[in-house]
Amino acid sequence: MRLRPVGLVGVAALLILAAVALLWPRPWLVVRHDGVIRAAFAGGEGARFALRWTHSVEKEAWIEAFVVRDGAIELVSTRFKTFGAGVPAAAGRRTTLEDGWVVMHDIHRIVDPLAVQAAAAEDYSLRHDGHWHALSTPGKKPILVIENRRLPLYRVLPALIARCSG
Repeated sequence: MRLRPVGLVGVAALLILAAVALLWPRPWLVVRHDGVIRAAFAGGEGARFALRWTHSVEKEAWIEAFVVRDGAIELVSTRFKTFGAGVPAAAGRRTTLEDGWVVMHDIHRIVDPLAVQAAAAEDYSLRHDGHWHALSTPGKKPILVIENRRLPLYRVLPALIARCSG
């Protein structure tokens, strides 16, 4: 069976669209370990995410919220349950008490790239688009680097597939 010229044009157009989708750089929030992309999330201006972990001394949960502003990751707020070792006395413009959490608002500190040591005991996870994603790995203490990058889809596709299948 031979394809008609119109069919060939359609197939060619689909191939071109697929190539553009794979090769055109888009903004991503990427999580790297030893230079390898472990996770990727939709990024770009205004993208928001949060990190949650258990403080190694206080043994209480911490949650820090971030936004991409002017192409860089910016810490905007932090929340924790107790003051103690390593806890700032003040950060940001306003501190409130909300449902048992101390919340420091309007921090506006650039932390790009953001590096964290995601020890298993600290149970690190990242919240993006309403879902929490585990970052810690049992038995390992990887240094993870989170950054906002423009990359083609083919560079982040393995991490996206791994996240969807895991």
